[in-house]
Amino acid sequence: MSSVQRIRWGIIGPGTIARTFAEGIAHSATGRLVAIATRNPDKPGLGEGFPGARIVKGYDALLADPEIDAVYIATPHTGHAEWAIKAVRAGKHVLVEKPMALSAFDARSIFHEATKAGVFAGEAYMYRFHPQTARLVELVRDGTIGEVRIIRSSFGFDMGGYRPEHRLFANNLAGGGILDVGGYPVSMVCMLAGAAERKPFLEPLTVSGAARLGPSGVDEWASAVLKFPNDIIAEVSCSIMAEQDNVLRIIGSKGRIEVKDFWFASGKQGGTGRIEIIKGDGQQAVEVEEKRHLYSFEVDAVGEAIRAGRTEFTFPGMNAEETCANLRVLDLWRASVGLEFAIETASRRTVNIAGAAVVAGKNVPKRQVPGLTKPASTVALGFEFFPNFASASLTLDAFYEAGGNLFDTAFIYERGKAESIFGDWHTSRKLNREDIVLIGKGAHSPLCYPDVIAKQLDQSLERLKTDYVDVYFMHRDNPDVPVGEFVDAMDAEVRRGRIRGVFGGSNWTRERMDEAIVYAEKNGKAAPAALSNNFSLAQMLDPIWPGCVAASDDRWKDWLMTRQIPNFAWSSQGRGFFTERAGRDKHDDEELVRVWYSERNFQRRDRAIELAGKRGCSPIHIALAYVIAQPFPVIPLIGPRTVAELEDSLSAIQVTLTPEEVRWLEG
Repeated sequence: MSSVQRIRWGIIGPGTIARTFAEGIAHSATGRLVAIATRNPDKPGLGEGFPGARIVKGYDALLADPEIDAVYIATPHTGHAEWAIKAVRAGKHVLVEKPMALSAFDARSIFHEATKAGVFAGEAYMYRFHPQTARLVELVRDGTIGEVRIIRSSFGFDMGGYRPEHRLFANNLAGGGILDVGGYPVSMVCMLAGAAERKPFLEPLTVSGAARLGPSGVDEWASAVLKFPNDIIAEVSCSIMAEQDNVLRIIGSKGRIEVKDFWFASGKQGGTGRIEIIKGDGQQAVEVEEKRHLYSFEVDAVGEAIRAGRTEFTFPGMNAEETCANLRVLDLWRASVGLEFAIETASRRTVNIAGAAVVAGKNVPKRQVPGLTKPASTVALGFEFFPNFASASLTLDAFYEAGGNLFDTAFIYERGKAESIFGDWHTSRKLNREDIVLIGKGAHSPLCYPDVIAKQLDQSLERLKTDYVDVYFMHRDNPDVPVGEFVDAMDAEVRRGRIRGVFGGSNWTRERMDEAIVYAEKNGKAAPAALSNNFSLAQMLDPIWPGCVAASDDRWKDWLMTRQIPNFAWSSQGRGFFTERAGRDKHDDEELVRVWYSERNFQRRDRAIELAGKRGCSPIHIALAYVIAQPFPVIPLIGPRTVAELEDSLSAIQVTLTPEEVRWLEG
């Protein structure tokens, strides 16, 4: 695209904000509105709000239009992520009306897709690009009011009464104030807290909120207190049923700054903005006159980014990192007031983030694991770190759509939340249970007793919404209990049909496993035939958690080679040891230092870095490939927290190491 060619815009969703944005395009220096997509093209007066634009029936038709370069997503909140991702996959640049998505997890998926496609993606906070914003940041950075200590920011209005037909009161459209306008004050205080440190933004350490949830379950007015790493305290509030003064107040050690109606700066059509500076020696005003249309600034910011080949905004716009940080605050705010939308639950979120049915893929290879009647993917997915179903389903969907079918759960993970999420996920997607290989674990210390196994498995299967697991592990061992009692308890579950593959020990020693196998053979019981211990190129020096057992040394390798018992290995990539978080000169991470730091491990890390350079991948890929390449069955358990991390881990499967390379890595 030449530097003089205007960006050809299309708009999805012809509401009020879309008409305002269209005005911004008309007053911009870089853009031209080409088309508006609607599901109701015959609506009276539609064309009047978008003069000169073609009216296109259906959103998909606009995405297929070769005359469109960039798309502005102005649907209700619940459609933002779906249509942003569809637009990106169609090769279009996207600007998404705030909030970019319902959660930071959803937004991260949008940015990941945009990065892969090489297109721009951004969130539309128009005030960020106005000259008044730059002037305010400058005043804070220059210490005009000394050290910033407290910031108060609000955005609230009164709808006049409860209107169940309006989107702002609709739970199924993610209504309420926090998502609709709460992001404004949050983004403001994060930007100003960062300005005090001469940074683009800061993310708060803590978020504590309160809200009034109305008849439909959405927040009608809400407030939150944010504490930042530099000790700045911010008070933010929003409302759809309370008219607020919407004055920004920045309180410092030498005075304060106040700006009225900051969000609209000098006005949509231009005018003069006023920044009041109040100090002990008097009051002064800084006026910022600007005649341009407020929304034209963000249109041109997108245009300039596209022309420069960037995939995200630069400051003062919100890049991917800041947008996701802003949404994380909103996520915490909502969680603290108990606000979850129906669309985020399993009963409503039955498709993937792009609105399509979840279908098994073929990119992740499968292998025949000893003791299992059905093939399992070469890696297993763990998902214990997600706060709710909506966030976890992104990774579960992506793993299954890539071809993964092996899932790692446990009774103790998040007090059963991980099991419940999996049960909701596979049933809401209507997946064939027989295509899934499911790992369950129970009897974790301190409740590590034989009679606990059946009781916990009762609860696990209910949460998992299935009548059996394919693999079952005692999550810890209790040497004070005769091993035969544990074998008897697990054998009973095999006979009941609730364990239909293999069982064994997680964090069990070789001696205890051998003893259990001998007991089973002597007494006609099903024998333990699986292990779940740590196995990694970096050998664990000190247990990460009490009771953990590593199986990475030479004695363990000899045992695994002889027994050919599959090891479902946790922390197979050294929990960050093969990333830039670790280094001989880096000692900030206590766990990394305690568990992995030895000269032998660093030499292995050095060789992994060297081999990664030759292979054109990263050291962490080499670490995972090393585990998979063993001459005995090792199935790595991975726990990515984003879809991007998942895809990065799965790319390691394509790295095949020779036996010579495995030995060289070991030194």
